[in-house]
Amino acid sequence: MAADPLPPDSLPDVVAVATAHAERVDTDGVFPSEAVAALRDSGLMGLVLPREVGGMGKGPIEFTEVVCALAAACGSTAMIYLMHVAAAVTAASAPPPGLPDLMSDMATGKSLGTLAFSEKGSRSHFWAPVSKAVAAGDDVTVTAAKSWVTSAGHADVYVVSSGSTSGEAGAVDMFAVPAGTPGLEISGTFTGLGLRGNASTPMSVDIRLPASYRIGAEASGFGTMMQVVLPWFNLGNASVSTGLAAGATTAAIEHVRSARLQHLGESLADLPTIRAQIARMGIAVATQKAYLAHTAQSVSSPDESTLHHVLGVKASANDAALTITDSAMRVCGGAAFSKHLPIERAFRDARAGSVMAPTADALYDFYGRAVTGLPLF
Repeated sequence: MAADPLPPDSLPDVVAVATAHAERVDTDGVFPSEAVAALRDSGLMGLVLPREVGGMGKGPIEFTEVVCALAAACGSTAMIYLMHVAAAVTAASAPPPGLPDLMSDMATGKSLGTLAFSEKGSRSHFWAPVSKAVAAGDDVTVTAAKSWVTSAGHADVYVVSSGSTSGEAGAVDMFAVPAGTPGLEISGTFTGLGLRGNASTPMSVDIRLPASYRIGAEASGFGTMMQVVLPWFNLGNASVSTGLAAGATTAAIEHVRSARLQHLGESLADLPTIRAQIARMGIAVATQKAYLAHTAQSVSSPDESTLHHVLGVKASANDAALTITDSAMRVCGGAAFSKHLPIERAFRDARAGSVMAPTADALYDFYGRAVTGLPLF
């Protein structure tokens, strides 16, 4: 059996930068500019993009490893990176002819990308935009009220979904929209319970752009969402949850080994109840990592079970992260509650995954439909 692929050599340096700024990013609710700058310089922005456009040519397995490592350091940085990769693979599936440098710019770190899918009118049902795109000669006008746009105001290119110019009911178009396009505006603020630095704010879209900025053919967006965006986003989101859980577990182990009960002459790790909790956390993290690796391999080499794994891995990791970070809080007690440890931040960050579209509850329903032979929609 071939050896497992290793994450790029540049990853430890980026993780170190993300770790150094994680507490300030969370406390102040600011975009992790230093970590994103390190990502831009690292080559990791093009991790899964082809070498011919300046990428590394890696695959889903390396992607999950990188996102897990980033999430263990800083959840906000990991989410920003995930959304960049999701935007990049979407654009790479059918590069817009009107933006010939887009893929090389995203691969080399010149351009930070993100998705702008969720809308106020259809909420977490990101696959069903209520926005409108209308053909206007060689141009297209798009009007939308987007919500939860990660890296809003910081991204260089936004992959924007809308109802299709075809007018076909349920059809979707996607466009690569450069930052600074007139009519693309931040329309709110973000103050989150967790992931406080990912700048996930609403945006208003009232733009006119060349039809050549469309990603793929007219009305092809829904298929791209299901075949490209869903696998990569779910893998990445599951990796964020797993990385947060792993980081909390590591911090908890370090704490219980070092914290002393002086009156007993023991560490917290000497208590059987503490060891049992640590064991459950470690086993749960290992289980999620195994499922994540299995799903990544399945996405790399798809078969009839791949859809089931893609639907299940995010929901499973989201729920596991809730349980594991809660256990870490209980094990470490006041030291975690009072922010002396990074566990409290991981606890809050982990709450975001299950409510991100597609939500964990929706994915369980989809999984049930898939395994019983019912249509997803």
